[in-house]
Amino acid sequence: LTRSTATSDKTVEWEDGNTYPVIDVEISSASHPFYTGTQRVLDTAGRVERFQRRYGRRER
Repeated sequence: LTRSTATSDKTVEWEDGNTYPVIDVEISSASHPFYTGTQRVLDTAGRVERFQRRYGRRER
């Protein structure tokens, strides 16, 4: 269960007793970037170091 701007005519009754729209999304090991090897690895450590160099810890 999540929020979305997409709409659907299909609904499901959730555990809380309310009815919510259903949107089927096809994600499989054949299409997901993690499984296909096309996932991009972000260098977060490099980004943090660049941020620290650029802005650093400024004394007040």
